[in-house]
Amino acid sequence: MAAYPPALLRLITNLSRLPGVGEKTATRLALQILRWPREEAVELARSIASLHEKVCLCSHCLNFAETDPCPICADQSRRSDQLCVVEDPAALMAVEKSGVFRGRYHVLHGLLSPRDGIGPQELRIKELLSRIPKEGIREIILALSPTAPGEATAAYLRDVLNRSGVRVSRIACGVPMGMEIKYVDEMTLRLAIEGRRDLSA
Repeated sequence: MAAYPPALLRLITNLSRLPGVGEKTATRLALQILRWPREEAVELARSIASLHEKVCLCSHCLNFAETDPCPICADQSRRSDQLCVVEDPAALMAVEKSGVFRGRYHVLHGLLSPRDGIGPQELRIKELLSRIPKEGIREIILALSPTAPGEATAAYLRDVLNRSGVRVSRIACGVPMGMEIKYVDEMTLRLAIEGRRDLSA
């Protein structure tokens, strides 16, 4: 590592701070960037530098945006009485890409995980509760991952939201299309059976 110039070492160090990027991957990425034409490297640097200047949190849904309110919250054609609660902006984009949901969103920016020191105060639950009377919310859909933190968060929110009088629902979790039942894990199968649909005429 000492053979690399200081500027390259600095980039490697900074890249290795990214989640899931170790020293080897950071070195490979840094060397690839060094091979780029100067204009491309400068454009990458500019795009990183502009993040904190241009991207903010929408004051309504708490999603990342360049305008406040964000385009989704500003869209008058969307249902204003229905909120889809998601863990983070990536989950919001996944739901949005499906094209099925036409209401508004609320981003928690995390899931409950006492082991990691993440309790209700660390999530944007207070903001969620304040939106219910303010925006006339009638239904809240919990679109949280079927993981231990996701299940804990959904259970906590269900208890808190049931006191508010709004309808609380949860997206169905189940067996992926094309997968054989015998290969499905126990938790997925349990959720699939619990969330079964009535096919009676």
